[in-house]
Amino acid sequence: MNAKVIFYSGVGSVTGANFLLEINNKKILVDCGLIQGEKFAMRENREGFGYDPVSIDMLFITHAHLDHVGRIPKLVKEGFKGVIYSTPETMSLAELILEDAINILEKEARQEGVLPMYEVEDLRKTMTLWKTIPYHTQSRFDNFSVYLKDAGHILGSSMIEFTWKNEENIDRKILFTGDLGNTPTPLLRDTESPSDADYMVMESVYGDRNHEPKDERVERLKKIITDTIERGGTVIIPSFSMERTQVIIYELNKLIESHSIPSVPVYIDSPLATRITEVYKASTDLFNEKAQAEIRNGDDIFNFPRLLFTASGEMSREIDHSKLPKIIVAGSGMSVGGRVIHHEERYLEDPKSTILLVGYQTIGTLGRHLIDGAKTVTIGENKIKVKAEIESILGYSSHKDSDHLVEFVEMGEKTLKKVFVVMGELKASTFLAQRIRDEIDINATVPDREIEYELV
Repeated sequence: MNAKVIFYSGVGSVTGANFLLEINNKKILVDCGLIQGEKFAMRENREGFGYDPVSIDMLFITHAHLDHVGRIPKLVKEGFKGVIYSTPETMSLAELILEDAINILEKEARQEGVLPMYEVEDLRKTMTLWKTIPYHTQSRFDNFSVYLKDAGHILGSSMIEFTWKNEENIDRKILFTGDLGNTPTPLLRDTESPSDADYMVMESVYGDRNHEPKDERVERLKKIITDTIERGGTVIIPSFSMERTQVIIYELNKLIESHSIPSVPVYIDSPLATRITEVYKASTDLFNEKAQAEIRNGDDIFNFPRLLFTASGEMSREIDHSKLPKIIVAGSGMSVGGRVIHHEERYLEDPKSTILLVGYQTIGTLGRHLIDGAKTVTIGENKIKVKAEIESILGYSSHKDSDHLVEFVEMGEKTLKKVFVVMGELKASTFLAQRIRDEIDINATVPDREIEYELV
């Protein structure tokens, strides 16, 4: 049986996952995400996929981040009529993420004088095509089977294993990792092992660097917040609405209840994060044992004194009227939109305040400019001088770092024939591929876009 994989986007870039697996002429997509951050991203997102959406038989989704799900309604709008599969949690979260994305895309379209890439009707149609597969269930199709493992990245995130028989009637398996969690995480279970895959398509966001030790990240968070409050300033934390915000709430809950930091107002200024937090509260069975034990012992891990979720735009604007030291957690995580932009515009020129970046910042984003040391940035039509403290804690990333990515591959070295390194800046992907070749002696490559790679 013939099999091949083609990479349409998500190569040489952290965002835009979109891979095509063909097994005996059955066309199976894995992820269909937005390209984000780069100046050309909007134009490229609007272009064709490189394949006919009508020809695709089914789509599997690793997790609900926008760079993995953001073009699904466009795929449906352009003729895809197959079935979409994911874990139940990914389906629930993706619907929220895509509803929010429609508003952003409509705003961008108005600014560019073009029609939106997709609209509410396309999302509604998308959700009618969606079915769910729980973890650890072997799902059989015409000439292959699928098995989902916990990736430990965000709630519901999965690694997807496809198994088929080759022309010699021997079982072959390819594992699409999606994004791999920064295990151990405060909330979620550990990333499961890759077991006996022959081929692997793996992420490389942090393929060329390592995070701080996990025991240091809480100490750094505590120090940054305490120092800023003592100066009488405001801590702004640009944060992804999904997973990162819930982890930050959890950490602040512990720090405030243990009196490790002063009790100041903490604003979660993101309607999307508020809705997603409710999904997390309903899915605690997927949390790790430590978090579940805290809940069983009566700790409301997503609530503490002076925590406020701001629903309306008016409530968001009122935050700045308070002269007291405070903490504002707002979307988006890379400062490319959302309510955090307003707060950054307000506080970047305040030397008493701190912008705390707690995740990867894609090239071209405001967050990347700040982390690279820009002295002046542009927000809207305004030039803003950067006088606030700019701090980062990479240990709160939801992605494995370089050493742990190599360790993950090493767990599957007995069977792995080839590793395709994707979803990273080119230098990160190239560095990781070289490490895998040198340290584990496994064939690893950064694939070219739209080139067929045979799986024998």
